Amino acid sequence: MTLFEIVALYVAINILIFFCLTYLVIRQRKGQKISIGHGNSESMEGAIRVHGNFSEYTPIVLIGLFAMAGLNASPLWLHGVGIAFTLGRLLHAFGYSKTTGTSFGRLLGMVITLLTLLVVAGYLLFTVIT
Repeated sequence: MTLFEIVALYVAINILIFFCLTYLVIRQRKGQKISIGHGNSESMEGAIRVHGNFSEYTPIVLIGLFAMAGLNASPLWLHGVGIAFTLGRLLHAFGYSKTTGTSFGRLLGMVITLLTLLVVAGYLLFTVIT
């Protein structure tokens, strides 16, 4: 696989996750007959936030992966970041879907996501500065 094909793999996987999270919001909306907002439904609000949280973090990491590929990062770096980020987002989504309070999956998913952001930023800065 080329570097950009590796990135495309993680883009595609995360698009599929995004699609599933979108479906879960739509299913909640139809089931609860809520067309806008969360309608004071905790489960609807949770589905919206899981989707929103994924939407907020995913673009910047995928942009970072593209930048890493453009700077000729090794496939190991790209797979490491791609797997870690995707795992973090899945853990967060599953953890949040079980409870709107704190949960192990939600916490671990967020920690992995934030560490991934720092790794990508560190890699890019180190590569550009040195």
